[in-house]
Amino acid sequence: MSTRKIDDRAARLGRRTTRRTLAVTATAAVVLAGMGAPALAKGQGGENHGNPNTSKKITQAVDLDNVWAHLEEFQRIADENGDNRAAGTDGYEASAAYVESTLEAAGYETERQYFTFEQFSVRQGDLTVEDPPLGAMDNIVMRYSPSGSFTGTLAAPSVATGCDVGDWTGFPAGSIALVGRGACSFAQKTEHAATAGAGAAIIYNNAAGALNGTLGDPGEDYVPVTGISQADGQGLLEAMSDGPVTVTVEIDTVLEEVETFNVLAETPQGRPDNVVMVGAHLDGVDDGPGINDNGSGSAAILETAVQLAEVNKLNNQVRFAWWGAEEHGLLGSWHYVEDLYANDPDSLDDIATYLNFDMVGSPNYVIGVYDADESTYAAPVEVPDGSIETEDVFTDYFDSIGQPWVDTMFSGRSDYQPFIAAGIRSGLFTGADGTKTEEEVEMFGGTAGITYDPNYHTPADDLSNVNPEALDIMSDAIAHATLSLAQDTSEVNGKRSAGKSGKPHPGGPMPVEDAREAA
Repeated sequence: MSTRKIDDRAARLGRRTTRRTLAVTATAAVVLAGMGAPALAKGQGGENHGNPNTSKKITQAVDLDNVWAHLEEFQRIADENGDNRAAGTDGYEASAAYVESTLEAAGYETERQYFTFEQFSVRQGDLTVEDPPLGAMDNIVMRYSPSGSFTGTLAAPSVATGCDVGDWTGFPAGSIALVGRGACSFAQKTEHAATAGAGAAIIYNNAAGALNGTLGDPGEDYVPVTGISQADGQGLLEAMSDGPVTVTVEIDTVLEEVETFNVLAETPQGRPDNVVMVGAHLDGVDDGPGINDNGSGSAAILETAVQLAEVNKLNNQVRFAWWGAEEHGLLGSWHYVEDLYANDPDSLDDIATYLNFDMVGSPNYVIGVYDADESTYAAPVEVPDGSIETEDVFTDYFDSIGQPWVDTMFSGRSDYQPFIAAGIRSGLFTGADGTKTEEEVEMFGGTAGITYDPNYHTPADDLSNVNPEALDIMSDAIAHATLSLAQDTSEVNGKRSAGKSGKPHPGGPMPVEDAREAA
């Protein structure tokens, strides 16, 4: 297991890894009763699925109507809380209370794991082209940009990306820097602009679409900085070739410490030294209800947990996690892994694999499996041993039911990042935010040339834009993979769990032949 990355990150953030538990049995029920939300019992939907201990039974039990009902609750919660479920808000608290109440009705004990984070908010972010008088321009303030109001003439470094100090030789101090995306971090570009005497910086995209970037962390060496599209950046460069271009950048941001939490629950049965972890982030962005991102993953694993509680025997313990503050930098999952490492490093070895589910109802969806074997995409992160075998749980399942799928880069962009940094194997799938190809349209339908979720991180990420077909396919796959690994992880990590006869299971996850019949 590699723990250097955990040590490095914990030291860099200077964050204390402490755990605090809150009893929520009565509290959640009171909160939900005040909102008029129904408490959901086992087998939500009124059907009795008995002992759903096979792929066929568990995928039938985790049906779309039940998952959709959870999404309706998340939408209702957002509606009643300013169209928002972001970490640290009343909408997040209500979302967590709903998850807790549903889990407790199914027989789980729940835990809140608290942590604090610095929340960045933008109160104003205006970019205006004064001369020539082109007016306001669409822009997105970079996360952790300092506040400031500055009017100046645009100037660019000698190399568009501005990644080297020499690129800024001769840059006119008192100008506003216009810099291209690529080759180095936004933070590095912004620091170079500040050192060169720029009053502010504008970074334009190197691909179609808006630029929503981050400086990574708060810092004292930045100037106010915002992002614009590639087209707008090219337009400004063309205007500069005709003469001076004067712009005004007005940015007002605030950084404050906020407390939030993860919600955790685990099955009472199964090997506690061979845990299958299943996670999804519960929070949304500040701007919108966050129903696909990531009410969809949260709802799918919630219904999986409800139905898994009906299984008579599990060989391996399953631990479910609803992460907080993912949208602020994967903070909840990082806190969890850092906390385990700080309190008992060996406990990380008890996690057999981690399955992460983020955006599983994209309107222009693909069925994507994260490419741990790098058969299509080279991974920009180290892929832990066993991740390929975890990937196979999903691909074998999809193949068994005749469901097309495609590889998605094993990039570490979501809450599996801290787990793979700790050397914990991870295989997962999602419908993401890239651009759909003609080949993918032939496989899944939809529209080529636009993103899988055009509503990503916008107020339009609501229930009306969730694709029920994608959600149904993904929810079944989540249910299958969770139960399969709960019964046997031997292909993933070599550990064999005793079956009902007391003899080891044969190698490999649960066969998926019965899933074909259920499809």
